Amino acid sequence: QVQLVESGGGLVQAAGSLWLFCAASVRTFSRSAMGWFRQAPGKRRAFVAAINCSSGSPYYGDSVKGRFTISRDNAKNTVYLQMNSLKPEDTARYYCAADVRNENIVVVTTTWGAVYFGSWGRGTQVTVSS
Repeated sequence: QVQLVESGGGLVQAAGSLWLFCAASVRTFSRSAMGWFRQAPGKRRAFVAAINCSSGSPYYGDSVKGRFTISRDNAKNTVYLQMNSLKPEDTARYYCAADVRNENIVVVTTTWGAVYFGSWGRGTQVTVSS
């Protein structure tokens, strides 16, 4: 059974920074790619970032490149998302995802191959004020 719990969201002013955290209960965590997605009201869920399980290589959506950084600590079963230079359009609910095929599978083609995200957390809200 996979459990992903996000934290760290909140309200921040434009140009500010936030850290998001994802505590993962995944038996195969060190062998699973992990990622972040976001969904704003009235919009579809969008890919934000992914990180490879072995090399730790990151892959980003175009809208966050150069501003967000994804990282992981396999010893702590935790994934991080550092968000800098935040913009009002970054306002959304942010979801942690694991490369474990359970439900609502979303496929992301990264630089190291296709990742099938199929396990999801409940999300954490990020609101950026202008």
